[in-house]
Order: sequence, then C-alpha cells, then structure tokens
Amino acid sequence: MNTLASCADDGEPREQTRKPGKVIWLYGLSGAGKTTLAEALEKKLQRDGYPTVLLDGDNLRMGLNKDLGFGDRDREENIRRVSEVAKLFASSGVIAICSFITPLRAHRARVRETISGQDLIEVYVAASYEVCARRDTKGLYSKAALGLIVNFTGKDSAFEAPAAGEVSIIVPTEVESPAESSARLYLYVKANLGDVA
Repeated sequence: MNTLASCADDGEPREQTRKPGKVIWLYGLSGAGKTTLAEALEKKLQRDGYPTVLLDGDNLRMGLNKDLGFGDRDREENIRRVSEVAKLFASSGVIAICSFITPLRAHRARVRETISGQDLIEVYVAASYEVCARRDTKGLYSKAALGLIVNFTGKDSAFEAPAAGEVSIIVPTEVESPAESSARLYLYVKANLGDVA
C-alpha cells in the first residue's frame, strides 16, 4: 500500500492509505479500435467510481513524446516513457488506460518489466491490416499506400501478434461490433481489478 501524508484539523500529520491502481494496456494496429475501446472503458469505470486516466499514443506524441519518430529505437523509447508514467499513476491508486500500437513483442516485454504482473492487464485489440485499411479512420492507410508515410506499422514496419500466453485478453474487433467488444473488455476488466480502490 502507498501512504500519503496529510494534516488533520489540529495540524498534526496523519497517514492515509491508498490502494494501488492498475494499468490496462491496449495494443494493436492503427484503426483496430484501441482508442474507441479505451474511451468507452474509461467512461464505464468512471461511472463505477474508479479514478482513471487515459494515455493515448496520438496525444502523448504531441507533448511528452513529440521529440520521437517512428523508427524501432524511438518506438521503444516511446513505450518506455509511457510505461513509466502509467506505473506512477497506478502506484497512486489510479487506473491508467493506455492505448498504443506497441508493435513488437520486445516492446510489450518492456512494459511487463516496468509494471508488475499484478498491476497490468494486457489487451490485444485484434484486427487484420486489411480490415484496418478498409476502415482507415484517420486516412493513414491510404497515405501509406501512396508512400507518404514511412515506417507504417504492418506495411514497412513489423507488427508481431502476441504468442500464446502473452496477453490477458484478446478483443476481436474484426468480427465483433464496437458494442460487443466494449462489453467484452469491460466485463473482463471489472472481474480482474482486484483490490483497486
């Protein structure tokens, strides 16, 4: 348990206890549905009274990680920074919902090295390159097809699906509706939050 120092009405310090939070790490190809699921999950958990924070690849690359590109070394550093931030939130009793492509098994191993197993729920948001290219919600796949984006995951840069036993839950957005996938994820997370405050 973490302890926080605060002052009672008489000015004397008192100790508060805070239960550890959790890190929920969603990964998969661009357009697989990570952000949609993460936002829906955050709303449901907030409704249930859980403290949450959403860490999304697009947002963090505009601030904390704006100095990083998309080569393998920069992707690894991106994941390292985010996992450290998520760990800090979890240690403060917050559920950190992370939405990042996290393409390589080595990247996911880095997350596990940083965040202990009991604090981490790994979510593989599974949809094929072809399905994500048809969705192309951000127009990235059409740009990649024209060669306007380099190191595009699934085309120029590898995406490694998890091996058996490497992931907490697979959410198959390729064959489920957004509502079905959202419900599947929420029920799994709720059943595995453990002793989160």
